[in-house]
Amino acid sequence: MPKLILATFLVLLSFGLKAQTWEIGLGAGGSGYMGDLNPNNPVKISGPSASFFVKRNFNGYLALRANFTYGEIAAVDSNSSDPQFRQRNLSFNDKLLEGAVLLEFNFFKYIPSVTNNVWTPYIYIGIGAVNYNPTTVYQGQTYNLRGAETNGELTFPSTAFSIPYGVGVKYNIAGKFTLGAEIGYRNPNTDYLDDVSGYYPSKAGLTPLQQALSDRSGEKTGIYIGTPGTQRGDLNPRDTYFFTQITISYTFVTEKCYFTL
Repeated sequence: MPKLILATFLVLLSFGLKAQTWEIGLGAGGSGYMGDLNPNNPVKISGPSASFFVKRNFNGYLALRANFTYGEIAAVDSNSSDPQFRQRNLSFNDKLLEGAVLLEFNFFKYIPSVTNNVWTPYIYIGIGAVNYNPTTVYQGQTYNLRGAETNGELTFPSTAFSIPYGVGVKYNIAGKFTLGAEIGYRNPNTDYLDDVSGYYPSKAGLTPLQQALSDRSGEKTGIYIGTPGTQRGDLNPRDTYFFTQITISYTFVTEKCYFTL
């Protein structure tokens, strides 16, 4: 995954755009997800996130960013306001590691300590890959859900590809330092960030542990609803996750840049 992101970054740099400034930065904030355990709230934060990025500013408007982000997402049916979700009683936690190449566009011409504009809104879009590994806690122990066949699926891959897109605002707080705030969404090509999808499987061939992880509805009531072939997930073919962060960065502006911007 990192090699793919780096290769794409180098290819784009070779297109012949006259580069002006390098920028490095850090970000911290929250992570969230929409999927089978949270189908309706697009801004619900369920875990922390942190990032590191390197950016090449071609001019005051256009930049290319290599972005690396860690985030955690989670959801618990038993905390839902929906009685059907509480009856289903599923839960998960997932640690995400994402690498992405982002094309960033400033609405106002912006280079800290150079241009007259000290702030600008911006948007970005790019390509990315995320490593994910859903787990759950059952009877006090944490279990890896990849390979558990809780939906009757074969073992799903550990990496998914996505198109990151987002919006933000940045402000020149002092000298060459920039403070930013942004939110960005991803639609990876997987429905297994939460290990919930499709229908309850046949229990034939499943181990007792796999059966227990697949249908957890009766853990408190003793009444199990996971009849094979009945709906387990929301049937949406993809989950969604997002990062919202505060960032701080430093731009390396050379003397030459003052005359070319």
